[in-house]
Amino acid sequence: MSQKKFVPASVKDERLIEKRRNQMINAAVALFKEKGFHRTTTREIAKKSGFSIGTLYEYIRAKEDVLYLVCDRIYDEVRDRLLRIDAGQGTLESLKLAIAHYFRIVDELQDEVLVMYQEAKSLTKEALPYVLKKEMEMVGIFEKMIKRCAENGELDLEEKEIEMLAHNIFVQGEMWAFRRWAFKKKFTIEDYIRLQTHLLFSGLETRGMMA
Repeated sequence: MSQKKFVPASVKDERLIEKRRNQMINAAVALFKEKGFHRTTTREIAKKSGFSIGTLYEYIRAKEDVLYLVCDRIYDEVRDRLLRIDAGQGTLESLKLAIAHYFRIVDELQDEVLVMYQEAKSLTKEALPYVLKKEMEMVGIFEKMIKRCAENGELDLEEKEIEMLAHNIFVQGEMWAFRRWAFKKKFTIEDYIRLQTHLLFSGLETRGMMA
């Protein structure tokens, strides 16, 4: 099943649900980053959120619900911000601008991306397929951009190469978050964007030289 998971709440006010869950998500990201999902308790999430454990259980049923809400919000935010940019021109320049925009989004959300990358394996069997589907949808955004470049003659790529390039872009964006311990002393985000973009496209230009 890859449909959105319903997380029940005993409270009926939708605005209050959104507010309280956002508080829980922010608290959970900090705690999961520090201690990991399994060593964090719901009581700690409630305390860091600023309310009681009883209040927390009015908005979720289990700790796994919080992890699902974290992943769901991160993917929604990244996707929505990617879709706002005008990268449908089908030029290499527009594709490079889209890649830079995506990498900067990851930089802004690096704690959230790190937690999602490390802890997604702890999602329930019900929630995991939906979260993975959302990741594939974001890869698909880049796949469409690359296809447009190919259609315009800006790139000479086969279907499988287009798909692989889209995955490479997506993972390289995430890598800024989960390898930042290695990068932060040597590179700024702008350094990272410049180098990764160069490596991506110089690889495309020289692929005909490969045996």
